[in-house]
Amino acid sequence: MSTTTAAPPATLATLASDFYGVQTELAPAEQDQVLRIRVFLEREVRPIADDCWDRAEFPHHLIPGLADLGLFGAHLPETARFENGMLYRGWVALELARVDPSIATFVGVQTGLTMTAIAGGGSPEQREQWLPPMGRGELMGAFGLTEPYSGSDTSRGLRTTAERRGDTWVLHGAKRWIGNATFADVIVVWAKDVADDQVKGFLVRTGAPGLTVTKIERKQALRTVQNADIELDGVEVAEEDRLQRVSSFRDVAAVLRPTRAEVAWQAVGLAVGAYEAAVAYVARREQFGRPLGSFQLVQDKLAESLADITASIALCRRLSLLAEEGNQRDEHAALAKSFATTRMRATVARCREVLGGNGIQLDHGVARYFADAEAVYTYEGTRDMNTLIVGRAITGVQAFV
Repeated sequence: MSTTTAAPPATLATLASDFYGVQTELAPAEQDQVLRIRVFLEREVRPIADDCWDRAEFPHHLIPGLADLGLFGAHLPETARFENGMLYRGWVALELARVDPSIATFVGVQTGLTMTAIAGGGSPEQREQWLPPMGRGELMGAFGLTEPYSGSDTSRGLRTTAERRGDTWVLHGAKRWIGNATFADVIVVWAKDVADDQVKGFLVRTGAPGLTVTKIERKQALRTVQNADIELDGVEVAEEDRLQRVSSFRDVAAVLRPTRAEVAWQAVGLAVGAYEAAVAYVARREQFGRPLGSFQLVQDKLAESLADITASIALCRRLSLLAEEGNQRDEHAALAKSFATTRMRATVARCREVLGGNGIQLDHGVARYFADAEAVYTYEGTRDMNTLIVGRAITGVQAFV
């Protein structure tokens, strides 16, 4: 079992990729906790990240250590270990993705999606029942929204249905790309009520009759994340397990708004991980009798990558402050997700190019980020969908089909 008992360094070093020192804006207690998280990630996660990715296996033994660090539900009163702000939570997402985007995604599903959905849509009794054990890592959750035939059009195209029969709801349908579902204890399933055609949320316990969870194989990104196909064939859910404060898709969107911002921070962390690997590589690799880092074209690519990372950090920082003030809107999160993931994609491509042929091998540090970037670029809304959200805010005209 992983532990966090070893004493960390006395101070938190600023990442070289944090060129403008945004990390220094964290409160002292937040910096102390980021240090503990960074030490754990370097000691426990980085040494096994490539092998887990290569085998497409999840390192379950890390869950207690991640829970001990307060990574599950840091934003919720039931599970927060200490007072912290939005910039801290975003920076933690960066730190996780910097070492392993798959672990960042796992934490995001547990915390940003599942626990947030229960916190925002659940009754006080549901919050008390589920959130504390999830915060301790004793229960795992998954978030079932995306379907085989609806992704970007989920708000209109949701096909999973729920029909109330007395004090029981009966669910029919299917979900796809559901992270953590193969080992989750509960799945938040979103379905349309056949009576009023409105979306409602249900806490579906794994093992329920009629529920089938099948791992998606042959992925080429975020391979450590255990994504699954889910089938619901007459799954019965008690009324007490319906999220009591969810009555429409607006409530689903309220969950996704802060999560989209977290994914923007994840994208920055992923770009940082690839950039740091490239910087380390060009320092040790020689070509034509000189360090690779001494060539002008290599320095140009690294400088452009650092500029993209710096701009993305600045954008995400402001987004976090807007959220702290209660002023974050959908278009703010959408712009950050769109921009940060686009710049991430360009950065990892540049960094892979710097490594030449070695850039496609896991052993040299960039290949995993290069592949994982494609998944982060897509989930929580594609670039095109997010730009349309921003475009609607600019023009006042709805351009969605």
